[in-house]
Amino acid sequence: MSEGVEWALHSCVNLAWSGPDRAVSAARLAAWHELPAAYLNKQLQALARAGIVTSTPGPRGGFRLARPLDAISLMDVVAAVEGPEEAFRCAEIRQQGPGAGAPAAPTADCAIAHAMTRAELAWRRALAAQNLDDIRQQAERQAPEAPERLRAWLAAR
Repeated sequence: MSEGVEWALHSCVNLAWSGPDRAVSAARLAAWHELPAAYLNKQLQALARAGIVTSTPGPRGGFRLARPLDAISLMDVVAAVEGPEEAFRCAEIRQQGPGAGAPAAPTADCAIAHAMTRAELAWRRALAAQNLDDIRQQAERQAPEAPERLRAWLAAR
């Protein structure tokens, strides 16, 4: 999974903390964590295409959440940034090399691919079962001052 997923998840929580009336630019969101703005903007655009955030152009534009955090699962964000493709892709290497095509060669589904598919399904279900409001609440328990620090920092520009 790319670091863009982590950036996108943090950005969604930061947008929630910034308030529904404030659009925040990609550059400003990136500066909060000292990230490259152009790369974060790509992640935010992916979130916009997925309907997780909205984008407003112009000098006072930026990004806002398109729906409440409790309506955004971690899987929503992962799929928006990483795409819907499976993480493991079996290349069927059993059919290569000296053992390929031998009479005893297995014809059933690859046991490794089957195990990886089961594990990925469990991982996707776990991400789909947790929403960003769960994450926000945990973050606020760990750092109660974080939302106000972010709002103050954004207002100081």
